[in-house]
Amino acid sequence: MRALIVDDEASARSRLRRQLAMCPHIAIEGEADNGIAALDQILALKPELVFLDIQMPGMTGFEVLRNLPPELDRPHVVFVTGFDDHALAAFDADAIAYLLKPVQQDRLIQVVERIERLHGRSSSEKLDHVAAALSPPMRQVVVRHANRFLLLRPEDIALFRCEDGITRAFTSAESYSVNLQISELEAALSGEQFFRASRADLINLYRIREVRPFLKSTFIVVMNNAARTEIQVGERRAKALRQKIPGL
Repeated sequence: MRALIVDDEASARSRLRRQLAMCPHIAIEGEADNGIAALDQILALKPELVFLDIQMPGMTGFEVLRNLPPELDRPHVVFVTGFDDHALAAFDADAIAYLLKPVQQDRLIQVVERIERLHGRSSSEKLDHVAAALSPPMRQVVVRHANRFLLLRPEDIALFRCEDGITRAFTSAESYSVNLQISELEAALSGEQFFRASRADLINLYRIREVRPFLKSTFIVVMNNAARTEIQVGERRAKALRQKIPGL
């Protein structure tokens, strides 16, 4: 199987590469030292197996998985972690492969043999479940622009909108595509800052330019982005918006 090693520590990558030399059915195709590089490498190399560090600066391994394009065939993933027993219990419950740091050769061989037996079967649903369950609140949003991945701070995004099945993030000057659905963003971002204004729109409450009363106790919200996007907030969500913004 073609494999990718992702770890922010060069010594950990070198150690794992040396240990995998004992596994003749694994071919190391590349390495990445951060989440953005990992996304690029997964898209470019399309590895069948990824050894994925969880605790990395900028983006965690979970966030890497959550930001893979939905149309991409998911690789098998072996988490490389120093996590506590609680997290490991979640991995065991979902039959997810993991290695504890420092990686031991005999445990590595066991995990690789298990992955080889599973090769050809999809585990994406379980991986997505674990990634969503154990991810901390999103601190940075991965967006795509001109075939590049960029990291944006949530506070710099005025709104997310789903148009023709594509989620876009709008800032004060630009728009970007996002590989997550509106519901996934709503679950991952702070409820104090972001509000589901409509089925297709998730707005930053701190980036509202104005609110206009509309028909039957509803509102038109104007966002502080380049296009001054206007969103009609229906009656049910208007009630929730009043709770978020007292005085409306």
